[in-house]
Amino acid sequence: MALIEVDGLSKFYGSHAAVRDVSFKINEGEIIGLLGLNGAGKSTILKILGSFLLPSAGKALMAGFSVEDDSDQVRELIGYLPDRPPLYDEMRVVSYLRYVAKLKNVAQSTIDQRVTEVLKKTNLNDVAWQTLGELSHGYRQRVGIAQALIHNPRVIILDEPINGLDPIQIVEMRDLILSLRGKHTVILSSHILSEITRTCDRILIIDKGRLVAEGQEAELGKVYAKSMKVLAEVRGAVPREKLNGLKGVQRFIEVVGTAQDTRILKFECDGDLRAQISALLVKEGVELLEIGREGDGLEAVFMNLVKASKTNH
Repeated sequence: MALIEVDGLSKFYGSHAAVRDVSFKINEGEIIGLLGLNGAGKSTILKILGSFLLPSAGKALMAGFSVEDDSDQVRELIGYLPDRPPLYDEMRVVSYLRYVAKLKNVAQSTIDQRVTEVLKKTNLNDVAWQTLGELSHGYRQRVGIAQALIHNPRVIILDEPINGLDPIQIVEMRDLILSLRGKHTVILSSHILSEITRTCDRILIIDKGRLVAEGQEAELGKVYAKSMKVLAEVRGAVPREKLNGLKGVQRFIEVVGTAQDTRILKFECDGDLRAQISALLVKEGVELLEIGREGDGLEAVFMNLVKASKTNH
């Protein structure tokens, strides 16, 4: 049985559907990414899963407990980081974490141990005695995750955890999220595609409140991507007509004038034609220096799905 089961979940505000008929399952230990544009319904789904918002229709179960009927039990199972961490600026980091531990019914005898553990886990030891109001945005996000971890929950829900972070902080946050794999089930939302692919085992794409696709990036690419972009760096005369005539090539572009008389060949293909393109180039005596897939697989899938959603709804 899945740890989290969502079936026909909807949330209406008047006539506006923030979430409409969403269903999915999440297994223990997975890192799941909710991917969607701002306003797609990701935060609403996370709030419902955390029993902070009641659904208008459908059901959501956390380890068999209903988010609607068993909200106390659900909240014991989860650690939650909203898009704005619930921090009190006048409190010191250590004092705040002890306070949250008491709120979450951590045994008094183990509070200091848990605080020590989460400070180390989130790399907060250097600022442990600073007030929260003094901290940078990156450290505040770390404290937000620390408070979500303090009671060692089975499920951790992170709403846009890298929003507003600088590049170094993003890498640090990514490493922190990856360190949770296996020990916790993690659900995170983001509109940043690159981070979703680097941290998540599986992706749920949300658009206008609907679940429009789910799966691993490679699976989504096979099913939903309309084309694959292939780049090849070559040296020598290019057999343009034969490359244009290769079955599955939608479009072929040659970029000239690169260093040392090399050429960059760009292909839009129906599928992964790297082997066929390589074989043709070698057969024609072209020096193949490098060939690879352009790194926009999930972006292409996402844009295709969003465009299709606009057309259908």
